[in-house]
Amino acid sequence: MKVVIVGAGIIGASIARVLSQYEGLEVHLLEKCPDVGMGVSKANTAIIHPGHEDDPNKYPLRAKLCVRGNRLWHQWAKELEIPVKWPGELMVAIEEEDLKTAEHYLELAQKNGVPGARIIYREELSKIEPNVNPDAAGALWAPTAGQIAPWEAVIALVENAVENGVRLHTETEVRGIRIEKGEVKGVETNNGFIEAEIVINAAGLYADEISKMAGVDGFSIHPRRGEYYVFDEDAGPKVTRIVHQTPTPITKGVYVITTVEGNLMIGPTAQDLPEEAKEDTSTTKEGLDFVWEWAQKLVRKLPPKSKVIKTFSGLRPEPPDGRWIIEAYDDPWGFVNVAGIRSPGLTSAPAIAVYVVNELLNGRLDIKLTKKAKWNPYRKSMPRFATLPKEKRQQFIKTNPAYGNVVCMCKEVTEGEIVEAINRMKRIGIKTITLDGVKFRTLSMFGTCQGSYCRIRIARIVARETGIPLWKVSLKGKGTEYGIGDVKVLLRNSKEEKKNAE
Repeated sequence: MKVVIVGAGIIGASIARVLSQYEGLEVHLLEKCPDVGMGVSKANTAIIHPGHEDDPNKYPLRAKLCVRGNRLWHQWAKELEIPVKWPGELMVAIEEEDLKTAEHYLELAQKNGVPGARIIYREELSKIEPNVNPDAAGALWAPTAGQIAPWEAVIALVENAVENGVRLHTETEVRGIRIEKGEVKGVETNNGFIEAEIVINAAGLYADEISKMAGVDGFSIHPRRGEYYVFDEDAGPKVTRIVHQTPTPITKGVYVITTVEGNLMIGPTAQDLPEEAKEDTSTTKEGLDFVWEWAQKLVRKLPPKSKVIKTFSGLRPEPPDGRWIIEAYDDPWGFVNVAGIRSPGLTSAPAIAVYVVNELLNGRLDIKLTKKAKWNPYRKSMPRFATLPKEKRQQFIKTNPAYGNVVCMCKEVTEGEIVEAINRMKRIGIKTITLDGVKFRTLSMFGTCQGSYCRIRIARIVARETGIPLWKVSLKGKGTEYGIGDVKVLLRNSKEEKKNAE
């Protein structure tokens, strides 16, 4: 049986990995971008939520799958060597009246089976998190909350899925779904027709458009923008726990966290944008001011703004009423929606994938799946030269001298790591090697200078390893090549010279 998954973000990649466990399936994972995880999945707060923020009466599926996903990430992160930590979460009640809100979420935690959640008060709060606002009344403490590197998670899932037989198609945009006699027959793409009996729609912000291609209408997705600050790695004071305010009706609130890479990060906002703004990842003064104001309320002290190395925004796919649309259809038979997966989608991804296979494919569509006798659940992560002990570094350099050439000074990333990242991209079938692809696999260009020193050096390595001219090396695909800016300058200069000559 042939299966097409539309979208190689955290949801599509998780489904691909779960499906790779079964015999008799030809699984195609389609992504319109040049690399995996380049949409919603790469720009978020990167939290594995404990599962105490969804009302099981209003959002039963979200409540159930969030808690299951939290548990599954313990296993998946170990198997796939994904950077993760489990610091626990503090939902801070700034004022005494906010404690009533925290108590409400404690009740939800108990209903959802979240272990260890309890209300703590000012004295204990300051012991658990020394950098919290000393005037805060208390907090809901949820010790099972975690943090993950979301881009690394997607990359790891896809690498493991491809090793187990899944076929990745990047730069492949779905333009239509062929249906005959009420059954799915495949997808029309910019790279031709791909035959399939099952099409799973995990297209993130564009899942509503894919669904309409299958004749399944009735919902639309709008982007909800969240804006963030990221501080330099040496900026302090940092928090040791996940810290955020008591939620509002539309957002879990502003967070103050220390990422798995060691950077203090604050955000996000929650601004609803029109449907046509699905590519608008700009930041605003109003949004960033809001984040800063709320973060100051949560902690004793923030680093100075001079220590900010990056501001960015991410977009979340919001369905009309906040409900995930996870459903298999009789008409057309073979079409499955996994749409509107807003927060806690990252947390729930492993559980969503298992649910889609067990409840929808095995259950609703009555597809009999048999697990493979040999399936490899493990994936080795990229070596991080900067974190290796001295003896191990020497071994790497002896084996491959490229590991002795540091390319990115901020993160101490070597030429050997850059080449390894390029080779890994080639092995999973990525056609266009981008600078962002290298960045998310090696952490180069993530440091203080944000690539202003090392980007051109990395671009030269990409050009050398792929056999393309330097001016064709791109940041994130077509339209972002090095040569684009140069060509515009040359054209402008040429026009000016011609005008002057006349």
